[in-house]
Amino acid sequence: MLSKNTLQFLEDLKANNNRDWFLANKKRYDAYKKEYHQLIGDFLNVMKPQDASLEMLEIKNCTFRINRDIRFSKDKSPYKSHMGIWMNTNAGSPNAPGYYIHIEKGASFIAGGLYSPEAADLKKIRKEIAFFHDDLEEILNDSGFKKHFDGFNRTETNSLKTTPKDFEKDHPAIEFLRLKSFTVFRKMEDKELFNPNFVKNTAEKLIAIKPLLSFLNRGLTSDES
Repeated sequence: MLSKNTLQFLEDLKANNNRDWFLANKKRYDAYKKEYHQLIGDFLNVMKPQDASLEMLEIKNCTFRINRDIRFSKDKSPYKSHMGIWMNTNAGSPNAPGYYIHIEKGASFIAGGLYSPEAADLKKIRKEIAFFHDDLEEILNDSGFKKHFDGFNRTETNSLKTTPKDFEKDHPAIEFLRLKSFTVFRKMEDKELFNPNFVKNTAEKLIAIKPLLSFLNRGLTSDES
């Protein structure tokens, strides 16, 4: 369970995002980091029995460094002011489908799927969708899934305006085939973070994504021949 001290640390860091403040509040960061790792451990303990693909994950595999990569960013703030937890369903791949938890005051959410795959992986996913779109539609229309999520995220940058190469414009799954990322998303209210059953309740929602992740992994590991 999260403490309000953790969320307050992130808020204070957002307002004082510089090295001097961070070093002066090192003890607060150490307490935050300890709680961060404990929370990940709690999620893994609940999620692993429900998804065997997570079995090889350790706490260190699910964490993010608090330091931002500012080399190519206009925003030169050195630290992340949110908490992220990433549970990858294929520990051997850097960009495999997985579950994500984002904790930030007023902007928390859970998500899952495959974000911005490489061209070769995108081609595999599209091929899987082209041949087995009925399977995908069944997953997205399942009552357990729809209870928590409302289909794929669609934005101007996440979807082609034209027909992808090698596919017909009147393909019955063309709206899926145009996607460049395959993710789903659900907002969380701050009060959910401090519920004694936060981990259990959140895991229940996340596990509804499991069939979608299995579909995506099936496409990534299928023989293209």
